[in-house]
Amino acid sequence: MLNSAIMKNQNDKHFNRIKEVLKEKGVKANWLAEKMGKSYPTMIAYTSNSRQPSIEVLYQIAELLQVSVKDLLIDNKELEK
Repeated sequence: MLNSAIMKNQNDKHFNRIKEVLKEKGVKANWLAEKMGKSYPTMIAYTSNSRQPSIEVLYQIAELLQVSVKDLLIDNKELEK
């Protein structure tokens, strides 16, 4: 059951909540891209879950947004549902 849940979500690629946290904080992806020295298309790929940031990048995003790294990720228990 776990494998099927993981496979389903790997296809969907919804592992992060960056877009939601940006909205909660009232900031845009272009602001985050500029602060991180990343391209806007890269940041859009992260926020749309079409590409996943590295752990190091997640920590940088969390620091800039003043949230826990855990706030940027979808809980693995939610992936099982």
